[in-house]
Amino acid sequence: MITDPQVRKLRRLERQGIGTERAAWKAGMDPKTARKYRRLGKLPSEVKRMDRNWCTRSDPFAEVWTDIEQLLRLNPGLEAKTIFTDLQRRFPGRFAPGQLRTLQRRCKRWRAVEGSAKEVFFAQVHHPGRLCASDFTHCTGLGVTILGLPFDHMIYHFVLTYSNWETGTVCFSESLESLSEGLQNALWELGGVPQLHRTDRLTAAIQPGVEGARTFKQRYQALLQHYGLQAQAIQAGKGHENGDAEQSHRQFKRTLDQALMLRGSRDFPSRDAYEEFLRQRFEQANAARQVRLAEELPRLQPLPQRRLEACKRLKVRVDSGSTIHVAGNVYSVSSRLIGEWVEVRLYAERIEVWYAQKQVERLPRLRGKGKYKIEYRHIIDWLVRKPGAFADYRYRADLFPSSRFRQAYDLLREQQPERAAKEYLGILQLAAHQSESGVEAVLGRLLDQERPLSLAAVTEELRKHGVHQSVTEVVVVAVDLASYDALLQSKEAEDGAEPAEVEGAVAGEPEGAALAGVPSRLRGTGPASSAGVVELRAVSAGAGPAGVSGTAEQAGGAAVAAVPPAAGEDLAGPRPEATAGQGGATSPDAAGGLFRGSA
Repeated sequence: MITDPQVRKLRRLERQGIGTERAAWKAGMDPKTARKYRRLGKLPSEVKRMDRNWCTRSDPFAEVWTDIEQLLRLNPGLEAKTIFTDLQRRFPGRFAPGQLRTLQRRCKRWRAVEGSAKEVFFAQVHHPGRLCASDFTHCTGLGVTILGLPFDHMIYHFVLTYSNWETGTVCFSESLESLSEGLQNALWELGGVPQLHRTDRLTAAIQPGVEGARTFKQRYQALLQHYGLQAQAIQAGKGHENGDAEQSHRQFKRTLDQALMLRGSRDFPSRDAYEEFLRQRFEQANAARQVRLAEELPRLQPLPQRRLEACKRLKVRVDSGSTIHVAGNVYSVSSRLIGEWVEVRLYAERIEVWYAQKQVERLPRLRGKGKYKIEYRHIIDWLVRKPGAFADYRYRADLFPSSRFRQAYDLLREQQPERAAKEYLGILQLAAHQSESGVEAVLGRLLDQERPLSLAAVTEELRKHGVHQSVTEVVVVAVDLASYDALLQSKEAEDGAEPAEVEGAVAGEPEGAALAGVPSRLRGTGPASSAGVVELRAVSAGAGPAGVSGTAEQAGGAAVAAVPPAAGEDLAGPRPEATAGQGGATSPDAAGGLFRGSA
């Protein structure tokens, strides 16, 4: 197509004395076209195009067009390629493959002139501080890995429709718990609450097939009411109505994909590192939206005093298999709870089991339904007594903590088919009561060296190598009260007391006297008890009976001049005192508690 600049260049070259053909080639047009525009004396934009109402060749579909038109009226979504394939089947050899494009153009023109009307979309005006939209988007396609393992995840995406300010939270399902956590994270990061919250037809928030006042589920309504938000949902199958969130998904994932390419690796050392990478991308995207965001912030509603707990509470009963059924999945708990009703708190990524106002279990939440998580330590003591139940146990796969244990069981089945289950369960019980890592290491050595495998062999190896259950060692460091003495002296100086008077008051106490509840050997390391344990008794906030064991003859029984005060206590106030002879064996309660550690 010839443009106005080309014709102007042609005229300029001709005025310079350049021949028509050479000027035409330099202007990028054919010499015949150049002569036409020189003859017309007009630019291409000034030349009225001629409307052509004739065909250069006969229409190959003229005889069958009536049938085609009826098909298009009955089925507006019917494609031209489908019609063409049907015509080739009905009229073999009549229509060549190259005529498909002709039929496609003919159908396209018919739809534009005589076809059904298309849906009209109406542009909307967004008001600052009024509407926020959110949705979940799958990010598995990004190929992110954590320490080389695929990290299949989703992002709860939140966006303000006026300023396009956005943020997100990593999650793993479109549950109400994920929605609650993501929405609250976004609102607290934003620092305010818009008027409306729009979402698509999430089953976690919307009653399927219900319209009107009962559209939204009760828990979702309670979440929005806590923040003063009004709920808004799009129509089913009309994803464009939540276009702000959908478009933000596309743009953010494209930006994230480009950032991963620029980074040079999609692997991260931890989930925290990946989430920090996401946070930087959101901050970078929001940097250009600060002007419009500044218009929104003053119009936002204030946040409530606290967040709402993002969990669902359920009352379930522990069945005879020491398991509970939560959200379509099975979890094991301690067998002591069989027959008891427990409270399960279902969070986005974990579940907590509470009994008698105490948390007894904390387990990772399973994704999806029909899955199970069995902790072998919960049931091994009873399974050892019933080894015949192991072979066909429904959740047996979870009773192999690692591949070493599975290899050990397979080898036992080859060596001792009749005793394989009993021997393996004994090994598993050993791992539960002593050290799983220690037992796994022993199994690895026995398997690598091709030695006979049995419970006795594993027990002997554990004894030889001294593998036992690790115990946290608590070391009680000698307490140096010099800093408290200095603090006390400074307090006395501020109150106008003479140091000599204070020393005299202390010196006037009987030999071996000490403040109540304070060990007389606290400044040094006193002798350990017969069990090899140093006892350090806490200081009671109020006066009480002496909690100091020992006799008046102990060298460390001198009066203690300074005691670490409890919060709000006056440092200069005197305390009740007791002699070492009165501080015989007392209960730990009288002293305010007992800490034990290695001597």
